[in-house]
Amino acid sequence: MSDYIDGFSGPFRAASPPAEAVALLAASCRTWGELADAARRCTACPDLVRSRSTVVVGDAPRGSRLVLVGEAPGAEEDLSGRPFVGRSGRLLDELLAEAGLDRGEVAVLNVVKCRPPGNRTPRAAEQANCSGWLDRQLGILEADLICTLGLPAMQRFLGRALSLAAARGRVHDVAAGRVLATYHPSAALRFGPRGAPRAALQEDLRTVAALLAQP
Repeated sequence: MSDYIDGFSGPFRAASPPAEAVALLAASCRTWGELADAARRCTACPDLVRSRSTVVVGDAPRGSRLVLVGEAPGAEEDLSGRPFVGRSGRLLDELLAEAGLDRGEVAVLNVVKCRPPGNRTPRAAEQANCSGWLDRQLGILEADLICTLGLPAMQRFLGRALSLAAARGRVHDVAAGRVLATYHPSAALRFGPRGAPRAALQEDLRTVAALLAQP
């Protein structure tokens, strides 16, 4: 019995590091439904287990060609069980529509599936523990493009050597697929409708739409 997945019996030693146990279990999930059920029972991060109301697995409409990846759920997401439904999510929906992208056709995930206490930035160990879930989600979806929202999500795919300002504006080919980095909608809210983050986010989502329109 793994110490890190409630109610799961599998080929994992209780002494296995949590990131390893999660990655092995996630890799064994054949469908989105199997993965979602397993992820909702995850207990790899004690602080997050204590603070969460639910595990926000993510939205994955059938046939999604685009995956948006944020940092972690906030308060409204934790209560609803869905990603990007608070103020940031409403702005994201607006900007997606402006770019000609339908939120209902876009997969929306987070690097970490549980709300950190006080909405703090997820710790490195928490991101590592949750990595297996995200890797398998991306493998199941096989989308054409991944768009990261905010610095932590960008660093998950592109590392810490790049700043967000340097990373955005071009496609990066990495092991997970094609990645385009942009600002988190919360940054656009902080700096207001005339701020640089909102303008950059609008521009980058238009770029995403153009890339998806290519044959």
